[in-house]
Amino acid sequence: MAFIADNDQGMTPELDTTPQSQEAEQALLGALLYDNEIYHRVSGIVQAKHFYNPIHLRIYDSISSLIEHGKLADAIVLKNRFSQDETLVDIGGVEYLALLLDNAPAGSTATEYAKLIFDLAMRRELIRLGEQIRDDATNPDSEDDAQSQITTAESLLYNLAEVGGTQTGFVTFESALIKSIEMASAAFARDGQLSGTSTGLTDLDRQLGGMHRSDLVILAGRPSMGKTSLATNIAFNIAKALKREKDDNGIEKTVNGGVVGFFSLEMSAEQLATRLLAEHSGVPSHKIRRGDITAEQYEHIRDSAEEISRLNLHIDDTGGLSIGALSARARRLKRMVGLDMVVVDYLQLLTGGNSMNSNTNRVQEVSMITQGLKALAKELDIPVLALAQLSRQVEQRDDKRPQLSDLRESGSIEQDADVVMFVFREEYYVARAEPSEGTEEHLQWQEEMEKLHGKAEVIVGKQRHGPIGTIKLAFNPELTQFTDLADEDQYQGSQGF
Repeated sequence: MAFIADNDQGMTPELDTTPQSQEAEQALLGALLYDNEIYHRVSGIVQAKHFYNPIHLRIYDSISSLIEHGKLADAIVLKNRFSQDETLVDIGGVEYLALLLDNAPAGSTATEYAKLIFDLAMRRELIRLGEQIRDDATNPDSEDDAQSQITTAESLLYNLAEVGGTQTGFVTFESALIKSIEMASAAFARDGQLSGTSTGLTDLDRQLGGMHRSDLVILAGRPSMGKTSLATNIAFNIAKALKREKDDNGIEKTVNGGVVGFFSLEMSAEQLATRLLAEHSGVPSHKIRRGDITAEQYEHIRDSAEEISRLNLHIDDTGGLSIGALSARARRLKRMVGLDMVVVDYLQLLTGGNSMNSNTNRVQEVSMITQGLKALAKELDIPVLALAQLSRQVEQRDDKRPQLSDLRESGSIEQDADVVMFVFREEYYVARAEPSEGTEEHLQWQEEMEKLHGKAEVIVGKQRHGPIGTIKLAFNPELTQFTDLADEDQYQGSQGF
């Protein structure tokens, strides 16, 4: 125990005011040693890192490891593990384990002790984080402005609230392997089809394995190719398929589909909503906007609006957002209602933030943005789908299928992305090269247009976890809707409205 000088009494003990409870830690460890089944009730609440006493941390870590491997974790087994441990010797040796067991409380109280240990750990982290924020704010040599520091602080606070810590540090290979097995199990449970969230498009899912957590997915294309439409279709499909269930600890988790946050920096929320309403009702969006509809179509629109109004699809149409502001809003959405996917339309409309200076060129700024989006995907453990514009050099080639080199500021986008996809509709280009009517060339052009009508390609140009390739899709321009090519016939019928 440390001492400080006192003018009247000489030396007095300095009280440790750090939020912690040795008694709660001892009680929980004793209960676990007495009944290993308690571990399954408290493991979702408290982790080894939440213990204040280092030896308690190591004891809990050993108990966790034994139980998770299906082995008995009692005082005798731990005695062999800690018999030569000098730290344990300092506090009573292996007899300390027996003391923990002898003073074990009733198992029914273990959950309350776990909650107390976790709460105190969070308080310690808040103190540490507050000191870090204060130090950064008072540091005259700091290059980060106040807004950047606020964004950083908010990110740290989010991590603390969401995962019980602001720093992850190293994880064991065993822990990483367990997550890999869980992902494989999820894919196996879906008949070997998907390990990620379904896009609602079978052929695209088959190529990608769904939308994977922590992935940055870039969807690029030239104007009028339909990249916003495809992103909107995917967002709608995921939100529509949302299903949640409670786990053994009573925590609600997403088991299918997901809550989607859509950042529309180009189109308004009303325009996006109109597109989705058109897709679901089968009434073209331009007719909805003009009111050029029949009574039957109006009924379809009204019924569709009522059905999709409850979707967990949240739209933010604020223009000129910085990557820091976007990340902050995504964190808030996840804290308030949950978040399983973010869509950004589109990447080049984001800014790097207030920390950018006049000497920063656009390539550096885009690099900061893509790094920020990838960091957001990892931080929130969700897929981020970001749309991107292609450079005009595509138009100069005979074959206008896009390539990775066509990405604007392609270096950083290509490097940071886990998946890069391109939307391509050859029909768009052929339609604009119509020859003079009555010529042989015009007849050939008509034949080619018939073959290309309603067809689109999604070209996977990069995929970190799987093969590249091209997926054929059907596209209905009236409804701005993509579906599997096998469903093309249903589109022809929908145009009858």
